[in-house]
Amino acid sequence: MSLVKKTGGMQSATGSLQGSLQGSLRKGINQVANASLNRRGFLIRAGVTAGAGVVAHQLPFNIIQPAAAAETVPSTAPGKTELKRTICTHCSVGCSVNAIVQNGVWVRQETAFESPLNLGAHCAKGASVREHGHGEHRLRYPMKLVNGKYQRITWDQAINEISAKMLEIRQKSGPDAVFFVGSSKHNNEQSYLLRKWVSMWGTNNTDHQARICHSTTVAGVAQTFGYGAMTNSFNDLHHSKAVLFIGSNPSEAHPVSMQHFLHAKELGAKMIVIDPRFTRTARFAHHYVRIRPGTDIALVWGLLWHIFQNGWEDKEYIARRTYDMDAVRKEVAKWTPDKVSDVTGVPEETVRLAAETLAKNRPSSVVWCMGVTQHSVGTANVRALCILQLALGNIGIAGGGANIYRGHDNVQGATDIGPNPDSLPGYYGIAEGAWKHFAAAWGVDYNWLLSRYASKELMEKPGMTVSRWFDGVLEKNEFVDQPNNLRAVFYWGHAPNSQTRLPDMKAAMQKLDMLVVIDPYPTMTAAMHGRTDGVYLLPAATQFETQGSVTASNRSIQWRERVIQPVFESKTDHEIMYLFAQKFGFANELCKNIKVVLNEPVIEDILREVNRSCWTIGYTGCSPERLKLHMMNKHTFNPTTLRADDGPCKGDYYGLPWPCWGTPEFKHPGTPILYDISKPVIEGGLAFRANWGVEHNGASLLAEDGSANKNSEIDTGYPEFDHVFLKKLGWWSDLTPQEQAQAEGKNWKTDPSGGIIRVVIQHGCAPFGNARARCNVWNFPDPVPVHREPMVSPRRDLVAKYPTYDDKAAFWRLPTLYKSVQAVDFSRDFPMIMTSGRLVEYEGGGDETRSNPWLAELQQEMFVEINPHDAAQIGIKSKDYTWVETPNGARLKIMALVTQRVPAGTVWMPFHFGGWWMGEDQKDKYPEGAAPIVRGEACNTGWTYGYDIVTMMQETKVSLCRIVKYS
Repeated sequence: MSLVKKTGGMQSATGSLQGSLQGSLRKGINQVANASLNRRGFLIRAGVTAGAGVVAHQLPFNIIQPAAAAETVPSTAPGKTELKRTICTHCSVGCSVNAIVQNGVWVRQETAFESPLNLGAHCAKGASVREHGHGEHRLRYPMKLVNGKYQRITWDQAINEISAKMLEIRQKSGPDAVFFVGSSKHNNEQSYLLRKWVSMWGTNNTDHQARICHSTTVAGVAQTFGYGAMTNSFNDLHHSKAVLFIGSNPSEAHPVSMQHFLHAKELGAKMIVIDPRFTRTARFAHHYVRIRPGTDIALVWGLLWHIFQNGWEDKEYIARRTYDMDAVRKEVAKWTPDKVSDVTGVPEETVRLAAETLAKNRPSSVVWCMGVTQHSVGTANVRALCILQLALGNIGIAGGGANIYRGHDNVQGATDIGPNPDSLPGYYGIAEGAWKHFAAAWGVDYNWLLSRYASKELMEKPGMTVSRWFDGVLEKNEFVDQPNNLRAVFYWGHAPNSQTRLPDMKAAMQKLDMLVVIDPYPTMTAAMHGRTDGVYLLPAATQFETQGSVTASNRSIQWRERVIQPVFESKTDHEIMYLFAQKFGFANELCKNIKVVLNEPVIEDILREVNRSCWTIGYTGCSPERLKLHMMNKHTFNPTTLRADDGPCKGDYYGLPWPCWGTPEFKHPGTPILYDISKPVIEGGLAFRANWGVEHNGASLLAEDGSANKNSEIDTGYPEFDHVFLKKLGWWSDLTPQEQAQAEGKNWKTDPSGGIIRVVIQHGCAPFGNARARCNVWNFPDPVPVHREPMVSPRRDLVAKYPTYDDKAAFWRLPTLYKSVQAVDFSRDFPMIMTSGRLVEYEGGGDETRSNPWLAELQQEMFVEINPHDAAQIGIKSKDYTWVETPNGARLKIMALVTQRVPAGTVWMPFHFGGWWMGEDQKDKYPEGAAPIVRGEACNTGWTYGYDIVTMMQETKVSLCRIVKYS
């Protein structure tokens, strides 16, 4: 018998709705009946059947129409409901989130099918970001540590007391006695403003997360190709015929990016995964390669050995577009299959198959992450992979590339224009010319900026790094390359448990005069310091409580709308900067070109200042207006090419991936693939950057004749452009009189008019020249990468053959140890290799994600993965607690997960946990109600000494430990 009567109000209303829905579906299906089915189309249609009500207003055709309520149903006024468009605040894929706000309250989020980057998909973190904004575990008001307990204070008291202490330190010890840890979760405008703010304070002692995740990438890629960034995009993997994932586990670290590769796999692309651990990414691989941690260069040279032996390299590409591949051939020739197998643990046939797969399935792409970068030879690892791609001719083409997946939502943007200790925004460096360029852009006198520093020497000397700031406190002053040791530290949106050597950091925190934490969540900093006073906690707003731009890994810049007003007593980071600047006396200089409303610098004005200053990397064409137009018209961009095929953004690439050359009025479309000479520069093409002169040792560094961008009027290699070069070419007259006045004496990087860039591109050329990519980087410690054993190596027989570097006296203002650390044999007492990585549920230091009840439920315990063979020897099983003991004296209480994912002799731990300290839960040391739901040992408490020779990247992917049964 039917449960619904054929007569009556219920049937009538239901029938009406059903008929309306069927009519709409019929109409929508007719509209698209003849359309081709692309990726977005498939997902949209899948969304219609899976959850039509959720996505109704997003769909590009009227498949679903709103149903009108019957007049007899009482009307309840829900208040004002708004859709706010924002970007996930976790990894750097750049997934769009549609937030539904009702009466100022964020009530739910909806899938953003219109985004060409995530196509409506989310990982667990992205699906629960609403909780980040309205989280119950947030820091609610300013607090001060008094007699070991946090007490609530006012903002006025906090700003006044902190400012007074800072000015006292400045007076007695100079501006360099304070270190500022910035954030890769600040938006672009806040990152830029913080570097400007720190500069006006008068120090280069500032840094952020990129130092300990991808600084080696930036250095290695930039010194090879010209720019230190991902060359292609996640979406471009659709074109790949083979992809090598090395030290990268995107299934957990960047889950939404995997949909793009899996689309390529559906089309026949081959997949190779190189990792010591069988990851969730490895399960998709056609070919899995298990490598001994710390031997990446040996393996890459093993791949190239087979490529060169079989003549699989792209000889024409090498001849036309690279410098000194012969030096690489000499080094690679040493790495015969037997040596590769001995050092890496990988059989010869496995190496050969990987090489053949890459070489015979081109274009092939290489994807890496922190498994490659976080080593004492991290920069060399990166360069080896760049050289591999050059040998195969895979740079500058669709489906190829050196693709670097970043782990914080704006770590790319913060690196580009934020608080770096060796660079002003846009990688301008810190030489006098760079300072004068920014003095002009900021509208201040260069001599005033100089007066803010203790000396010109310190103004032009790179500061300390976030990876080593605590040595700036603990090291004897005679060995510190600045007048005084650090006395105060700001943790401004950064988690300390993402850094190594935490016992040393804790000792340094206890020696400081003052420790300031500015964060939406108090982070592990609030509990680990061991102090009774001198600690301040300031509640920052999340990125959902402000607006601004954020740069994804692929260089696309996206605009976030403000979803909600700052909750509790939190303030936006840029307002906090302004309040401090008022106390320090440089608020007018900080915001000379920036409007301030209710103590909050206007974000759009900050971006416009970026547009007027950062010519080097083309942050100049991405005005707020253009980015907002992209935000509102995401659905018009092709999910493979990222190009808008129609609509108001027609011809642009999504997010105007930098370099977006010239002024916003020039309307450059952005650069989707770096170093692609098949396109005109004006349409997003680019050559390799001429950043190292025109010749070296008698050999030309400029590209071969004919290796220029399509439609270039100079059909050969050429240097970067300046006013002299333009005049010699006869192009100077193409500038307007106003542009000539500003460009006189300038080059493309410092011309404030943008005229040099405009004219050069209109003649078909790249502003930064057309050069060869460098296989031999003569200014690096190893011009051609060589294998060096890890700092704490289990293979003592190989340490003698492949030793690390000599100790360095003054390196980023601090002495740095290499051979003296490696000389100690820890392997007898600590026989197991220790490595670390990411989980899908948590991000970074994990404070906000472990405070999210939806994510906390998914992963409730810190754990250590142990092979069954090792577990049997120790006498433990899964869920047993163990002691993980390391050479730095740490003893960590961690639950065992017995699994075949790791080989015998190796253990693996996630690095997102904190809140325990060597077996003791620190919950009572957090402010009341602010401790994360899930707490555990931070694996970096036990991590040992080791830093990259170029960038001070910490070595977190290979060390030693022992596992002891808990008792």
